[in-house]
Amino acid sequence: MSKSLKILQQDCDKSAAEDKTLPYTCYLVEYYSEGKIHYDLVTAVKQVDIFDEYWDKYKQGFVGMKQSEGRINPKNWGPPNKGKDKK
Repeated sequence: MSKSLKILQQDCDKSAAEDKTLPYTCYLVEYYSEGKIHYDLVTAVKQVDIFDEYWDKYKQGFVGMKQSEGRINPKNWGPPNKGKDKK
C-alpha cells in the first residue's frame, strides 16, 4: 500500500461521501469483490495513487471513483477521535 494512501472507511455506505467535514482529497472508490459491490472512502496525496492501488488489487472488479463532498483542507483535517483521553 502506498504511504500516502489512507483508507478512512472500508466497505461503507456510499452516502458517507456526502459528509462535508471530510478532506477535499477524499474519494469514494467503488469495486466488486466476491460478487458484491463495495465502497471505500480513501484519501491520498495524488488521485493516481488511489487508482493504482485499487486497480492492482481488484483489476476488472474496479468500477471507478469520485470525489467526495469534503470541503476541509487536508492539512487542517484530522480523523475524529474515537475516545478522548481522560485526565
